[in-house]
Amino acid sequence: MMAVERIYASFSAIEMSISVTALENYAKDGVIDDELAIYQQYLPSKQFEELQGILLTPVKVSPAVVSQFLYTPQGELLLRRLATAIKTESQRPQKAFHALRSALISAAAEPGGLTLLNLLRKYPYSSIHIDLRRSFAIAGELEKVINETNRAIAAVTKKSHIEAATVPKPLDFWQLADLRGQGQFQPQKYTLRFFDSTRNRQLLTDVYVPHVQSPAPVIVISHGLGTDSSNFQYLATYLASHGLAVVVPNHPGSDAKQLQSSLHEQASEVIEPDEFLDRPLDVKYVLNQLEKSNQYDSRFRGRLNLQQVGVFGQSLGGYTALALAGAKINFEQLEQDCQPEALQKSWNMSLLFQCRALPLNHSQSSPEYNLQDARVKAAIAVNPITSSIFGEAGLSQIQTPVMIVGSSDDTVAPALYEQILPFSWLTNSSKYLVMLLGGTHFSTIGEGNPISQQVPLPADVVGDTSQARYYMNVLSLSFCQTYVAGKSQYIPYLNAAYAKNISSQSLGLNIIKSLSKTELIQALSRDSNKTQPLKLQSPNPIVNFGFWMLEVGVALLHVTIFI
Repeated sequence: MMAVERIYASFSAIEMSISVTALENYAKDGVIDDELAIYQQYLPSKQFEELQGILLTPVKVSPAVVSQFLYTPQGELLLRRLATAIKTESQRPQKAFHALRSALISAAAEPGGLTLLNLLRKYPYSSIHIDLRRSFAIAGELEKVINETNRAIAAVTKKSHIEAATVPKPLDFWQLADLRGQGQFQPQKYTLRFFDSTRNRQLLTDVYVPHVQSPAPVIVISHGLGTDSSNFQYLATYLASHGLAVVVPNHPGSDAKQLQSSLHEQASEVIEPDEFLDRPLDVKYVLNQLEKSNQYDSRFRGRLNLQQVGVFGQSLGGYTALALAGAKINFEQLEQDCQPEALQKSWNMSLLFQCRALPLNHSQSSPEYNLQDARVKAAIAVNPITSSIFGEAGLSQIQTPVMIVGSSDDTVAPALYEQILPFSWLTNSSKYLVMLLGGTHFSTIGEGNPISQQVPLPADVVGDTSQARYYMNVLSLSFCQTYVAGKSQYIPYLNAAYAKNISSQSLGLNIIKSLSKTELIQALSRDSNKTQPLKLQSPNPIVNFGFWMLEVGVALLHVTIFI
């Protein structure tokens, strides 16, 4: 089988090359032969040493996941973008496109996993030609995104310090109740099966009911794409133990089972457009059914306050929570952002999934979808996708209290585009932006039920999970008790000073109550002489394999710096 023997890098009329054998000998044995020594003299020793890691670090992903993603429109879009800089001997992007796809799938099946060296060995041509001009343009685009994100997070941190200093003194946090542990109430868990015949949706739903005297406010938890109700059992149990009833439906069109099914069936998409409607409608339907159960079912009779509802959602569940709180799908923004030329210029990969909602605008039913539920009094959106599916016009419709949670190292729903900037668009006064410093898209997700066949995530991808879940417990309880249950004694937990008090070194925590568009624009426009290396997480299968592919592609471009 043919494999790459040399990598050629060209800039205008100048072309340089290096053999893959030289790179392999250095990566595996640390041997610097005469060919590689020529380039060593032009590079700082630290940068040269990093080459070993770039060549050998495996990307943890199965061949099935690779194949599934690369045959979706999202995967093909990324491939075509990389193919503008990584070309075959014929210099034709279309051949590079197919060669990259073939090599990625084959390399993922190797015992050592998907590494850059394995990718080179599986590339079906004897040489790879790198367009340095395009490579540097891609690197510049990524560097700009990273620097802007860092500035935005720095602005949030600075604002958090300012707000913390304005909290009335003295605020004796030790006098506040410790919310780290379980509450005094023993909840009872029920698993109910609802079937919405109008949409052919079976909604397996977990309900946690605390033993309290008065009807308990209800908190709905909406899981993300590729997970299910079991992932947030930790939060449901915690909230219920503090006197809140918790409802956790499984969304059948975007849960772990559906994701596994799409793997085996080679579906062209990992999410269907209707799922952007069905998820909020799932919650509405379940609440409607529980209203009946609350009247006639002896297990619930009179124990649920279904007029005081809060919604917590993570990732696509965050979208669900915001839609139920009043955010409107913004088809005008989607039309603008989902044009091929616009997508080609964006490194916000969540747009690829937000654009899946665009066909809803061309269906026979009215595009004026009303997904808001008047029973929802507050919403918490963790790592939500928002920028295009709602945009400023859609998010500004929310009048209920909202908490948006972002993670600094989220490569799935990037904090700047999907949480920080959208937070500045909110017009209601009761709003909070929470930033997990060092958190990823997966830090707040709990362990799923083993029988759900969820693919486990590497520890370095998830981060400090215990601290992240502690933050979610405390902040969700305080927010829901304040704005859903109407208990003002929880307000002291919802400020920058308290966040600073419980923040840890392994996973920092910031909370702010305001950030104007002007403040954010000023922060982003500041000159910065410090640049950060590209840091892409290795996230969940299929949905986020695009970032794995991007990581490998950027690594391949990175090698050209050495030659």
